[in-house]
Amino acid sequence: MKALIFAAGLGTRLKPLTDTMPKALVPVGGKPLVDHVAEKLVASGCDSLVINVHHFAEQIRAHVAERKGWGVPVAFSDETDLLRETGGGIRHAEALLQGEEPFLVHNVDILSNLDLKWFRAQHREGDLATILVSPRETQRYFLFDDEGKLVGWTNRATGEVRSPYPGIDPDQCTALAFSGIHCIDPAIFPLMRPWPEKFSIVDFYLEICRTHTIRAAVMPGLELRDVGKIAELDLKFPR
Repeated sequence: MKALIFAAGLGTRLKPLTDTMPKALVPVGGKPLVDHVAEKLVASGCDSLVINVHHFAEQIRAHVAERKGWGVPVAFSDETDLLRETGGGIRHAEALLQGEEPFLVHNVDILSNLDLKWFRAQHREGDLATILVSPRETQRYFLFDDEGKLVGWTNRATGEVRSPYPGIDPDQCTALAFSGIHCIDPAIFPLMRPWPEKFSIVDFYLEICRTHTIRAAVMPGLELRDVGKIAELDLKFPR
């Protein structure tokens, strides 16, 4: 199983640390974020990793070499010319992720107690993507129907609703918060080709869900932390 770690971001919320290092190398619990994520992926059966790089890319390359790739082959999807956002970042890594089986995508700043083997098993043959979601409190939610299929998105603070289905009622849907962890079928790549060089995977999912299944996965007892601010770096983190 292959996995893509999103590590190209500028880490603006973690300034001033990210003025001199990439977000992926910011330490939490005495260990860089990328080590937490990579070690978890490898322990869960991932036998090949791809890391996208942009901000302080050479520091990440050197760190991976020092760690000897955590014991598996590691390839880099180089975005030093342009930060392509989440959708563009997945498509840019196509040559490194293409294959017969679905692959995982994991944000480098997400720490959780997710059982990745369980999550991989939730992906159904024929679905385009399975996304980890939870009922945690936030402002922005994906909307799902009774079968767990993505049908829209809402911002509860502003009342904005986005969906390929006109007149959708958010109150008749299940609202769940996205985690930044996906299981994606390689069939996604041809569908992405008409899109611009830089685009959000959220925008892509919201358009493509009318014709292809994007399904929710909700793990009971999930503990998840988005490491986005300096104040959160010393907090207890899930394993």
